[in-house]
Amino acid sequence: MHHPSRLPALILTLAAVLLLTGCQLFNQTAKPLARKGDEIVVAGQLFHTGTKVVTWMDPGGYDAYRVERRFSPLAESDWETTKAKVKDMTTPNRYSLRKGPLSPEEQERFRGGGWDLPTLQRVVDQFVLHYDVAGVSKVCFKILQDHRDLSVHFMLDLDGTIYQTLDLKERARHATIANDRSIGIEIANIGAYEPNDTKALLQWYARDAANQPYIQVPAEIGDPMFQTPNFTGHPARPVAVRGNIQGTELVQYDLTPEQYTALIKLTATLSKVFPKIKLDYPRDATGKLVTKKLPDDELAKYHGILGHYHIQTNKTDPGPALQWDKLIDGARALAK
Repeated sequence: MHHPSRLPALILTLAAVLLLTGCQLFNQTAKPLARKGDEIVVAGQLFHTGTKVVTWMDPGGYDAYRVERRFSPLAESDWETTKAKVKDMTTPNRYSLRKGPLSPEEQERFRGGGWDLPTLQRVVDQFVLHYDVAGVSKVCFKILQDHRDLSVHFMLDLDGTIYQTLDLKERARHATIANDRSIGIEIANIGAYEPNDTKALLQWYARDAANQPYIQVPAEIGDPMFQTPNFTGHPARPVAVRGNIQGTELVQYDLTPEQYTALIKLTATLSKVFPKIKLDYPRDATGKLVTKKLPDDELAKYHGILGHYHIQTNKTDPGPALQWDKLIDGARALAK
């Protein structure tokens, strides 16, 4: 039993402890949480990737939630002005709800934005790879946001920086019939061309004193806005790659080593967050890469990594230069 004369002192001590604890809790509440800078956002949750990610919420990011055109003069970027100036823009939104796989009750529940992760994991089962034919992510976003009613979840710049423009719960507009169930990434690469039409490759790729190819960003693009200061990109292989996509012979330079490193880490992460995205690409009966659109029934039941050309006959991205085995083997090793 406490001695009566000690009670005032005990009360004062308890009050002091409560006061100090309250201050600590308040300070913790007001203190921003530190991020490593490698997180992707999935249904409002953060997942580490091990590679640099700039989200739409970060300085230097690209925000596909915005209505305004990103690279037009600010005074002319609003939706009303955009409607008058850009004929291809028919809606202020470049994304929507992943309605297709949802029941009517789920559509009502999630249309306000509040997805739960298990439902999203049930819905998403494909990761679609594109090349952007823009060369750098800055130009890619300008085309999507300022000139088209399109969007994509990720952009992968030449220096390996990944930009996330939307939470993965959103239905981005990047691959027509696959949009409800897929995540999309636009890889900075000027694209693939028929052998008699390589003007773009000659414009974007030059040779240094050692006769090694490097990427020369055309002057008219201005500042490419790379996250890596003074970055110069080099294709992972020193010669242009030839290959057949959709029955057409094409020529393309490979991705940069920095892009492969980042893409492997992102792919591994997505396969862990979304277990239905299998770490494999579409194969024929002999186990080789399919280089044309998948038949509709095969596409409907396919779960994994695939190219835009596997979805649409009028597409050739990500082109013949992508090293699919390098990507898949690397992602499998990390996922373990």
